[in-house]
Amino acid sequence: MHWSRKELKSRAKQVLRTSYWKAFLVSLLLAVVGGGVPSCNWNSNSGSSSSINFGNLDLGMGGDISDGVGALILVIIVIVAIVVGLAAIAFSIFVLNPFKVNAQQYFKQASQGDVDMHYLLYVFGKGRYLGAVAAMFWSGLLNFLWYFLLVIPGIVKSYAYSMVPYILGDNPTIGRKRAVQLSNQMTRGHKWRIFVLDLSFIGWFLLGALALGVGVLFVLPYYNSTKAELYMVLRQQALYDGLSNAEELNLPIS
Repeated sequence: MHWSRKELKSRAKQVLRTSYWKAFLVSLLLAVVGGGVPSCNWNSNSGSSSSINFGNLDLGMGGDISDGVGALILVIIVIVAIVVGLAAIAFSIFVLNPFKVNAQQYFKQASQGDVDMHYLLYVFGKGRYLGAVAAMFWSGLLNFLWYFLLVIPGIVKSYAYSMVPYILGDNPTIGRKRAVQLSNQMTRGHKWRIFVLDLSFIGWFLLGALALGVGVLFVLPYYNSTKAELYMVLRQQALYDGLSNAEELNLPIS
């Protein structure tokens, strides 16, 4: 099935004409939860007195700290760093990833005229959460391993797995391996064009960045809606090619 950037964007604009501010709120929440909003830089190097030298544990306060106390401080810093890192990973797995599925489910349903905000809690419903968590973690792990090997294959695989959140929106219990497999199949032969589709938004994002980055937030609904339209096209093609069926994706059987 042929699709064009112009067609997808036109559909997205049509959806946003009647529901832009809802889409904006969903995009804003996704950006904030996912750390997508530019953050302030609290690192201030106003003078040499603020420097920290762990070699001699000179905290820039003009005094020497004994080796024992210095070692203890270093251990505490390492422990805190580990705890914070583990907490960040847990947050990403158990909160951010499910919320991504919820957000993409909203945009997918919005493309069909359903703009109910309850989709932001979609996978937190009974019987959906663990399946979504497992599948998102699995696709993220695979993508990380590809990036670990080489950057270019990692980018390619990130596009191959990009439909996983939408698939989980259709069926959160589809299974981690099947979600990744189906996303791979849906994007086969389309990855370069999806990449070009993303590139076509660079001008918009750069324009938004001129307003101290705040303008980017107003572009995100357009971007997210367009990607949802892309999934709808790829899903229809997958159904036509027999890669999946209405029952597997919890779609109405006509």
